[in-house]
Amino acid sequence: MFNDIGPLELVTIIVIAVLVFGPDKLPKVIQDVTRTIRKIREFSESAKHDIRSELGPEFKDFEFEDLNPKAFLRKQLDSDELGLKEIRNGFDLKKEMAEVTDAVNGRDGDGPSSSSPSSGGRIDMTKKPEDPGPDDRPPFDADAT
Repeated sequence: MFNDIGPLELVTIIVIAVLVFGPDKLPKVIQDVTRTIRKIREFSESAKHDIRSELGPEFKDFEFEDLNPKAFLRKQLDSDELGLKEIRNGFDLKKEMAEVTDAVNGRDGDGPSSSSPSSGGRIDMTKKPEDPGPDDRPPFDADAT
């Protein structure tokens, strides 16, 4: 319940509670809070039970945690009903990136000349671009000035 509260924050809350309620009333306040939390939990469990009984036997596997969109998507994507694992396994990211790079650089990706044999089909990202010649000017961009 309090997974994101650290020890320093917990000590701070206790000190503030002692200052606000006083040491003589603090045990009574803690009992009231725990009783209220227990009643809320019982109420939610009875509501879940009532909903399950009203839905009928075809929804006996129904879990309320599945109503969380993140959990629902994770459960649906992990099941192999849609064949997504085949699509995921058939997708080669390195090959796709090499094809995109070849297309951007204007090289033909079908032949063996598309990548140098020394690089093993990899693109050298550390290679600096060629310096423009003395007569080569960068293109004029009116929006940049």
